[in-house]
Parts: sequence; structure tokens; C-alpha cells
Amino acid sequence: MFESSDQIGEAYTLWEQQTLNPALRKAPERDAAFITTSSEPINRLYTPLDLGEGEEARREHYLGSVALPGEFPFTRGIHPTGYRGKLWTMRMFAGFGSAEETNARFKYLLAQGQTGLSIAFDMPTLYGRDTDHPLVEGEFGKCGVAVSSLADMEILLDGLPLDVVSTSMTINAPAAIIWAMYLVVAEQRGIPWSALRGTTQN
Repeated sequence: MFESSDQIGEAYTLWEQQTLNPALRKAPERDAAFITTSSEPINRLYTPLDLGEGEEARREHYLGSVALPGEFPFTRGIHPTGYRGKLWTMRMFAGFGSAEETNARFKYLLAQGQTGLSIAFDMPTLYGRDTDHPLVEGEFGKCGVAVSSLADMEILLDGLPLDVVSTSMTINAPAAIIWAMYLVVAEQRGIPWSALRGTTQN
């Protein structure tokens, strides 16, 4: 369906009121103005209204299939301001050896400006085996951190700001168990689950 300039303009105004402005109150844009390397200003949002004459065909199904940022179907992203309000999470996939070694690595990465954690687990952990199981002999801490118990998770996350960073855990079958350990550590520190952000791979 072809959408008129008026329809798109009305949708844009509504988007500003209901979606954009609440997002800006919560997380203002990082800079007052954004410009290209040639000092040309960059608009917050471009729509078919910015197209020249003869480009009307590009307005077809715009609101239904592309829409505006932060609104269904989220073709233009889940955040109304894109990366103007918040940069993407920067996290290096990391994990090796013991929980102590990986904890030290995470603290180093956060000190260097990393904004999230991405935990690499070793094969025994990925398969839900304890480190001392005969089937995983020699695999301790290879290609990821060894987590066999809640005590390991407590050491791994010691001193890390779980309510500030988002955590991605690349884990397979034991995802629910590892996630439960993560939640317990947060509870022990008095961090509500609602303050936690991140993902598990299962």
C-alpha cells in the first residue's frame, strides 16, 4: 500500500511523542550534534519524506514493513536513537584456565574500556562434566574457563559489576544450570534479577 507524505509525517510525529522522547529522557544522545567527516549534519532519522521527486515508489509499505526505530517490526532497530544514545556492547569472547585466571582477565578487559562480558567455557563445562571426570581428563581450562560448581562461578564473577555490564554466556546443554549459578551470585551480592542484562546460548 502506498503511504502518503501526510501519513508518514503523522506517524513520525506520533513516534517522536510516544517512542523517541521517552527514550531520550531515559538515555540522552551522546552528542548534541552528529556530523560526517565533511562536517555535514546527520539527521537523527531519515524517512521517505527525505527522498527527492520521483522516489514515491519507495514509500510503498514503509510504515508496515520498515517503520520507525524502536517500533514493530523493528526493521530499523530496537532503540529509537540507534547508537546515538548508547553504543553497542563491546565485549571480547574470553575465558581460559581457572575461574581465578579468567576473573583477572575480565577485570583487565573492563579496565581497558570493555562494556560487557562474553564468557567462554571449557569443554567439560560445555558438556556438563565436572573437571575431575575421567572422560574429560586433560581438558581443564582449554579454550575456555572451567566452571564445575557454584564456588567456581563465585570466583569467576568476584568483583565484577554484574548490575552494570551485560553478560553473554556461550554455553550449551548446561545453560539453565550456569544461568542459575549466575543468578545466585547476583542474589548473594544483593543485586536484583531485574538489574541483570545479557544472554545465554543453549
